[in-house]
Amino acid sequence: MKYDWKKQEKNFYSPTEKPEIVIVPSFTFFTIQGKGNPNDEAFCEYIGILYSLSYAVKMSPKSGIQPPGFFDYAVYPLEGVWDLDEDAKNSNHCIIDKNKLIFNLMIRQPDFVTNEFAAEILQKTKKKKPHLLLNAVKFETIEEGRCIQKLHLGSYDSEPESFKLMEQLEQEQKLKRKYHIHREIYLSDARKTEKSKLRTILRYQVE
Repeated sequence: MKYDWKKQEKNFYSPTEKPEIVIVPSFTFFTIQGKGNPNDEAFCEYIGILYSLSYAVKMSPKSGIQPPGFFDYAVYPLEGVWDLDEDAKNSNHCIIDKNKLIFNLMIRQPDFVTNEFAAEILQKTKKKKPHLLLNAVKFETIEEGRCIQKLHLGSYDSEPESFKLMEQLEQEQKLKRKYHIHREIYLSDARKTEKSKLRTILRYQVE
């Protein structure tokens, strides 16, 4: 039976619209960092790189390089950790200049993907589908720990409304936001989904 993170890891990937506290353990990811407007065409290339690697892992048995412990699974969703460059942080403007956004995009990998196997997949992908951005890819272990998360419905531009609700829970629980950055987990394909129906998990670390 195919492993389905939507059903078997609901605490991480199926939150409600009501903010909640969650403890997120260590997971491994293919990651790639960049800067710029997510609405630009170049942004799609970063996403394409991560999916090419993720599907290379999923289809590895057909390539004759099945790793120990392999099991069939649904590819995990795209995630992004977002920040602003120093100029934007020091600006007094209320409206964010999306050209000054800094992002770290990633796709989680199953537990059977080791550092060695990730490196092998990366090298094979470079030979099969060469791209300069592949040189910027990392395989990382990330532990978020205690976080506040919420399902956001609708346009990315309306996310501040959801963050206000998350901040209310933060204050009620006498917690403090750990970093300025936040994580977004994309449960919808923005290219095929109406803005009003987009489903995105918002999450940030607290202490």
